[in-house]
Amino acid sequence: MKSWRSMLLWVMALSLAGCGDSQDSVPTVEDPLVISAALDLDVVEPLLEAFRDAYPEIPLSFIDRSTLEVDRSVVAGTASVDPVAESQPGGAEWRAEWRAETPDVVISSAMPWQMDRANQGLAQRLQGPEIDSWPAWARWRDEVFAFTFEPVVMAYRLDLSRHMLPPQSHGDLHRLLATEAERLSGRVTTYSPLDSGVGYTLAQQDARYSSRFWDLVAAMGAVDTQLEASTRDMLRGLSDGRYWLGYNLLGSYAMVYAQEHPEVIVQVPMDYSLVLMRLAFVHRHARHPQAAATFVKFLLSRAGQHVLAGQTPLFSIRPDVTGPYTAARLRSQVGERLYPILPKASLLAFVDPVRRQEFIDRWEARFGDSAGKAGTEAPSEIEGETADAKASIDTGSLSTQGDSRYR
Repeated sequence: MKSWRSMLLWVMALSLAGCGDSQDSVPTVEDPLVISAALDLDVVEPLLEAFRDAYPEIPLSFIDRSTLEVDRSVVAGTASVDPVAESQPGGAEWRAEWRAETPDVVISSAMPWQMDRANQGLAQRLQGPEIDSWPAWARWRDEVFAFTFEPVVMAYRLDLSRHMLPPQSHGDLHRLLATEAERLSGRVTTYSPLDSGVGYTLAQQDARYSSRFWDLVAAMGAVDTQLEASTRDMLRGLSDGRYWLGYNLLGSYAMVYAQEHPEVIVQVPMDYSLVLMRLAFVHRHARHPQAAATFVKFLLSRAGQHVLAGQTPLFSIRPDVTGPYTAARLRSQVGERLYPILPKASLLAFVDPVRRQEFIDRWEARFGDSAGKAGTEAPSEIEGETADAKASIDTGSLSTQGDSRYR
């Protein structure tokens, strides 16, 4: 009965919306709702199953891609849009061809790139009670929606403790790189800011919050830190013994991996922890915009967030759900130093070509110039900056407060 009622309500909404959008169509098995996502299927599968149960009338195709591939998919069908060509004979068939290459829903952890595509006009504005009630700090222009709250972590092999005290903070990591440089040479891994949108975003945020970030980059270069394009690659390297220590991994993947690989230990840094949010939007040229909006609203719904909190390590944002993976519980465990990366217009600066190249050049200089120069003086402390506004989370609400720590 519940499925029948949800199907009736959805079809009614689609019929009404169809009056204003002749391009909308009902998803079918042959032409399903297409979700282009930088999100591992084994992590998100419980959420997809819950959506299928709630909306069995909406067949979906979930395509797991890298952040770069997701970003390319956003423009794959729009790069050739030509209004003049569309008005010519055969224009309808031409439009159908390029629209078929366009995903309906786009999900990625490369937050600046998601914001940039929306700023280019490639995201649809959504409406409804689910949108109005979603926290203002977790959405942008009612087009882009943050729906997860994922801590960024360190990870190390269990047997690392036989050789040295595992790091619990950024300061610990920096000191370890200096004092155990010979043993750690070639055995440390982190994201490449050149090959990963996530890696670049995290490096930018570390530079914002830590006054000693560039010293840490130099220390990593000195021990020949190995650069990877994904958290999965770092975790596999830890399991097979190529790496002893990993820095700035996505906690959502690391926590799931560690459950089946006891040789890998996950550590949320105790001095400060960045928090990444997956951003979702409905593509402006979606073939199935109403079904796409239904999917995004499900991500934000209590039902969808309940699955995130209980069956995935993606961490629910909503304060009215309970489970092992919620933002509130994470805060109670980690303490006051959670630094969420918010979907704000300031992220657009990260994809500015000039600013990005300047950052990459500086990163390569500090990382590369230190290669083979291990054994530098250990730092006394790495502290967070206070000049930038900090985000504060309290009982499900979040606001920015200048020159303040988390309260």
